[in-house]
Amino acid sequence: MTTPTQSSAHSHDIEEGLAFSPKFDAAGLVTCVATDVATGDVLMVAHMNDEALRKTISTGEGWYYSRSRKALWRKGESSGHTQRVVEMRMDCDQDAVWIKVEQTGAACHTGRRSCFYRAVTGKDGTATLSFVDAEKMFDPAKVYR
Repeated sequence: MTTPTQSSAHSHDIEEGLAFSPKFDAAGLVTCVATDVATGDVLMVAHMNDEALRKTISTGEGWYYSRSRKALWRKGESSGHTQRVVEMRMDCDQDAVWIKVEQTGAACHTGRRSCFYRAVTGKDGTATLSFVDAEKMFDPAKVYR
């Protein structure tokens, strides 16, 4: 059993220490936010398991875990639209990763530069979406067969 003092010491080590100790969720994943190193634009949010995180660190390329396919994948392995990791950061409690990348081509599987190509607007409690920065860089039907 962990005492409050032990828990506080552990929390302090995670938040203030230099030990790399990713905290994976119950499914064995951490959330990863990828941004463009040059512009700061958010390109995508995905998940990494332990293997994807290790491969990203060792290769300098974006590796992820697909929850829908239940499979590891390297960004660009099908499309050729790759991510070179320039910097990786962990959040305070080490359950989320931020990578700054040099994105070659589109980041989104829909063919767009970013996965965040729709703005949310609300009026009278109703939310709607509108396209912003939504130009396609490639046709997904031709790339993902």
